[in-house]
Amino acid sequence: MKFSKWIDKRAGYILIIPAVIFIILFSIAPIVGSLRYAFFDMQLNDQSKNDMYLSSNVNLALNQETIDYLRYYLDIDLDSVEKEITIDKIAEIKLDIDDLEKYIANEIATSDLKAIVKVNQKDQEILVGKQQYILRSLEELYSIDDEFYSPEDTLAVASEFETTIIKSNFVGANNFVKVIADKRVRSTLKFTLVFTFISVFFELILGLFLALIMNRSFKGRSLVRTFSLIPWAIPTSVAALMWSYLYNGSSGIISKIFSTLGLIASPAAMLNSSSNALWAIILSDVWKTTPYMALLLLGGLQVIPNSLYESSSLDGATKFQQFRFITLPLLKPSIFVALLFRTLDAFRVFDLIYVLTGGGPGGTTESLSVYAYKVMFSQTRFGYGSAMVLVMALIVGIIAFVYIKALGVDLIGEDSR
Repeated sequence: MKFSKWIDKRAGYILIIPAVIFIILFSIAPIVGSLRYAFFDMQLNDQSKNDMYLSSNVNLALNQETIDYLRYYLDIDLDSVEKEITIDKIAEIKLDIDDLEKYIANEIATSDLKAIVKVNQKDQEILVGKQQYILRSLEELYSIDDEFYSPEDTLAVASEFETTIIKSNFVGANNFVKVIADKRVRSTLKFTLVFTFISVFFELILGLFLALIMNRSFKGRSLVRTFSLIPWAIPTSVAALMWSYLYNGSSGIISKIFSTLGLIASPAAMLNSSSNALWAIILSDVWKTTPYMALLLLGGLQVIPNSLYESSSLDGATKFQQFRFITLPLLKPSIFVALLFRTLDAFRVFDLIYVLTGGGPGGTTESLSVYAYKVMFSQTRFGYGSAMVLVMALIVGIIAFVYIKALGVDLIGEDSR
């Protein structure tokens, strides 16, 4: 009995537990992970920076691989050299390599045989000293006038000792400073803001117009609503590929129409000119997402009581006055939601641009998301890319705050007065 009462009192908290777990796993955890990466100079194409290191470490696996290759090349050299001094020098270097290997096994390696282990400053200095001594001995060896197999390859292998020492790649807020100072970030941010503002503006106007039409009673209204949502239902990458065919310089019908109308110099200039490419992307995005804007606004229109319009008509209000003093004020919460969702979605645009232009020509249509993708997955600079993504998240937060203040929407659900 007591347990059932306890359950009843806390039923609300119990029911939201799955949603809280989902949010933690798929929203909060990735954000925290990105935040961690942003404070490290993490680069997957660099063996000394392919993870997050707060202190110095040694890559024992790479060190052992270097030792094995050195022994292999020295054995080949031992079979080809002729002078006694050269043979003695090779034997001396082999002993130095054995000494290095024993030192690592006794002083640095752990019992669980980890490939990468932490090392204190003293052991690091001793290890580096032994490695550098072997490298200098090899240089002395190959200065002797004798027949060697491949001195360049052996010295190149020995130089890998330098990469076995993994220093701390914690950089603090340096990645964020670099993002702010990055000229390419500023240019991509400018393009992203221009694209977002123009696209959302046209989508709001056309979406509101479409929502007003679909809110009226007429024959075939359900069919019109269904067909109007088809562009939004198409995956963005598929829609972008379709528009790329329409913009094609040799066979695209849209590019040919625009060229005939004199809007572009030639069909090939549709995506090859920076200004033309911008408007091509905007046109594709407006076609794709205007139905989504209309759907959100239609939901707001349908909750406005018809009695308000009937009363205003009796008082002599015109259609424009009804729209201005009844529809717009009562539609403001829906406009806020539609603008916020579409602005945030447009600001992080990726697949549309990636398929249509790839950021070209010359990076003039590169959005922040496309640039962040190139940094993280093409250049494998995860630390810098994560900082860029977090800066994007901050800008998104600022945009949301501006919308809330500009439209006077109360976060608890009531319009501020």
